[in-house]
Amino acid sequence: MNTNTIVKPYANEPFTNFALEENVKAMQAAIAKVKGELGQDYPLYIGAEKVMTEAKITSINPGNVDEVIGRVSKADQALAEKAMNTALETFESWKKVSARERAEYLFKAAALMRARKHEFSALMILESGKNYVEADVDTAEAIDFIEFYAREMIRLSQINETQPLVKIPGENNQISYIPLGVGVVIPPWNFPLAICVGMTVSAVVSGNTVLLKPASTTPVIAHKFVALMEEVGLPAGVINFIPGSGAEVGDYLTTHPKTRFISFTGSKEIGLRINKLAADVAPGQIWIKRVIAEMGGKDGIVVDETADLDAAAAAIVASAFGFQGQKCSAGSRAIIVESVYDEVVEKVVAYTNKLQSGLPEENFAAGPVIDKASYDRVLDYIEIGKSEGTLLAGGGKAEGNGYYIQPTVFGDVSGKARLMQEEIFGPVLAIAKAKDWKQAIAMYNDTEFGLTGSYFSSDEDRIAEALETVHCGNLYINRKCTGALVGVHPFGGFNMSGTDSKAGGYDYLMLLTQAKLTSRKV
Repeated sequence: MNTNTIVKPYANEPFTNFALEENVKAMQAAIAKVKGELGQDYPLYIGAEKVMTEAKITSINPGNVDEVIGRVSKADQALAEKAMNTALETFESWKKVSARERAEYLFKAAALMRARKHEFSALMILESGKNYVEADVDTAEAIDFIEFYAREMIRLSQINETQPLVKIPGENNQISYIPLGVGVVIPPWNFPLAICVGMTVSAVVSGNTVLLKPASTTPVIAHKFVALMEEVGLPAGVINFIPGSGAEVGDYLTTHPKTRFISFTGSKEIGLRINKLAADVAPGQIWIKRVIAEMGGKDGIVVDETADLDAAAAAIVASAFGFQGQKCSAGSRAIIVESVYDEVVEKVVAYTNKLQSGLPEENFAAGPVIDKASYDRVLDYIEIGKSEGTLLAGGGKAEGNGYYIQPTVFGDVSGKARLMQEEIFGPVLAIAKAKDWKQAIAMYNDTEFGLTGSYFSSDEDRIAEALETVHCGNLYINRKCTGALVGVHPFGGFNMSGTDSKAGGYDYLMLLTQAKLTSRKV
């Protein structure tokens, strides 16, 4: 492989402007192309072997439940063990490949994904229910992760030049970041390309081999990524693709003595279970397993009386209802100072009522939630909300042959209410009133989570205090609390939001490597 590529300065992938008719037509053409390929059967990838199993995971379109996206082969424990052995064997050669050469595979993958950007987005629109913008941003973030981590691995491999150790006479001291081993990668369904790609390529470019267990609701887009990595020539066995049951395959690999690390994004409950299982040392295990977990949030936007109220209301609605609120960064709480409460609520309700529900492939602002379990859970929370606050917008099912729910707003909600404390992961916004800006911040902090938050104010002294006291991993001032960019807003939260890792940040690859110091007398 050519390893002489000049590494240009990093820049984020631009988003597509769908205000331009030619871009809309290009996406429509990509959707038509992908629709012509639906309903296929997909194999597992275990080394160079593609394994078709009788048991399948059937992926359906949440916006049109009669449409099958594809049927993906399903691993059992025996196949998981075979994949583990393959990954272990491949690791012995992959760890010896230079950082520059590993990065080259990623640069090629980014270029190929960029050339097929709309095709990847179109598949996400159909499989996960994202509209054009949400899918385009997801694909752009995937490209960003690939290129950012490739550059980061090259930087880490040159750290003795960029961040030299203190020199002493008579010794030559160097530090290197070497890979950990075999990792289990368990990405979520809500960013089925970006987070899946980011979690996987960060591990791979660091010199590890992985067992990728995609989310069962979005396995086809994950397969498309794995196939792309095969196409760019990534050696077989570096990424092993093993969809399967969390209870059967996920637990088995989490407790496996040869698993070196588990990289997980998902719910608090599953993240805590993984952390607990990984903490037990299995017979034959010679390391403490590393767990990298991002586990969600109960994020909120605080608005005081000095804020730009129109901007605050628009940000609240965008944060609450982007991708139907199915983001760990979603602003499902708004806490508003009482002197402007009624005015902001009126604006929020007006913006919310403009959101139209419908098929993602037709680019409606509001689409479906991901599956029947989510649909039932969110509707249950809406019923709870009717006894905890005042229903201001939405409040029930929306029309369509899928899992459609009206964007729903509740006002006058207590800070201790379930709607203000529990992660709903759906299009439900709870609004609470605070007597002043200090109480509003205290109400924001009254949660077990700590992922994203936003504070709207024009008072610099208040902003300074908010920057210090609002306890979350990603705090934004006078903007929405969603939309982190790779390399710009390293992403990860506090408390029950995870292990404080920062995806898309300059220290992330250190979680997937171990520092080795060598000292030689001269």
